Amino acid sequence: MSTLTLTKENFTETIGGNDIVVIDFWAAWCGPCRAFGPVFESASESHTDVVFAKVDTEDQQELAGMFGITSIPTLVAFREKVLVFGEAGALPAPELEKVLARVRDLDMAEVHQKVADEQKPAKPA
Repeated sequence: MSTLTLTKENFTETIGGNDIVVIDFWAAWCGPCRAFGPVFESASESHTDVVFAKVDTEDQQELAGMFGITSIPTLVAFREKVLVFGEAGALPAPELEKVLARVRDLDMAEVHQKVADEQKPAKPA
């Protein structure tokens, strides 16, 4: 599977309609981004159950701003609509494989419970 171009227009549908979505925030002028591009593309071809998406931070400044992107490349991952990973910097292929394995291995019932607990209002003392 090749990578998807992610925009603010297709963001919600992409995150909501797929189990695992990995996003590369990048820019054409960024040397490390260009070096990471082939690694990201290769992973997209070998992990067909994962949606690999790219956000051009120059073209999609609002979307990059939503994530507070201050350094590129930045890689984020969603699983079942929950942001479960975020890290700036270009990863070598073996490290990207480890990230994908960790995202797949998450106990999502536990993650969803943790999110629900964090959203509960604090009880008065």
